Amino acid sequence: MGRSATVAEVPFSERREEIRSLRFEVFVHEQGVPAEIEMDEWDERSRHVLAQVGERVVGTGRLLPDGHIGRVAVLAPFRGQGIGALLMGQLIAMGKEAGMGRLVLSAQTRAVAFYEGLGFVKQGETYQEAGIPHVRMYLDC
Repeated sequence: MGRSATVAEVPFSERREEIRSLRFEVFVHEQGVPAEIEMDEWDERSRHVLAQVGERVVGTGRLLPDGHIGRVAVLAPFRGQGIGALLMGQLIAMGKEAGMGRLVLSAQTRAVAFYEGLGFVKQGETYQEAGIPHVRMYLDC
């Protein structure tokens, strides 16, 4: 470690396997999300970002055409180093650049404070998604 992370938008078609591998590690293997729902029809239509430390892909996220941010994940050994904030910063910038007036996300309840620190506001009650408690959050751009 010791090297800083870089975050960039990447073409899904070219980086699909790296995105899939990272999301399966975090969501399927670590958090128990069913494998059959991890990759979906929105992947092809979304804009994706990857975080790298050197050549290693350590984080990812996506921005859907309707302003939803999702599938934000950082590998466990790289958490707590600001990589999630870098990913979110890039996704927020992409949403603003695209003229999206509001960005929304479905936050795992344990990550609410992280998203609040980025300016997101909780909306509504807690609900279950893939067996994990979530809450809807939004950011007006």
